[in-house]
Amino acid sequence: MSVDDINETVNHFKCFDYILENINILDENLIKSLHKILKNNTSDSQKEWFKVGDYKLRANFIGNTKTTSPSNVLKEMKKLLNEYNSKIKITFDDIVDFHYKFEAIHPFQDGNGRVGRLIMFKECLRNDIIPFIIDEEHKLFYYRGLKNYKENKAYLIETCLSAQDKYIKLLNELEIKF
Repeated sequence: MSVDDINETVNHFKCFDYILENINILDENLIKSLHKILKNNTSDSQKEWFKVGDYKLRANFIGNTKTTSPSNVLKEMKKLLNEYNSKIKITFDDIVDFHYKFEAIHPFQDGNGRVGRLIMFKECLRNDIIPFIIDEEHKLFYYRGLKNYKENKAYLIETCLSAQDKYIKLLNELEIKF
């Protein structure tokens, strides 16, 4: 395990603390703060071109799929947040849809998936929806769901619901009321 892996694991816990302290409306500052916390004290934070806590400066890809160009990220993120925050009642499906669109934009140089999944957890809490964690059991299904979301939204939604069921089971085993 690398020093970066250890730092990012510790930082991931710090992100959860931050989420619990900031259960307010989703905005750019919160998203950028999650990225900054996650990537703090990593080798990426030492790279001049890698903007920890800010949007990417270089183009990147998800596999072979090109993502939003750096020059369009700010505009696309504002559009996504405006669309999402204009909803009267946020549903589970809305959160998953936001996540897909966030991942398609891929606003950061690295850490987009982790930040995106943290956002889903936060938004579930904020909207009184039982949260979930994409664990190793769900990871391949999750990636397939993202890849095929345009053609079949149900696959990603069902994967997230399955992860939520696992989380509910854990809450029940720990006798935590929800």
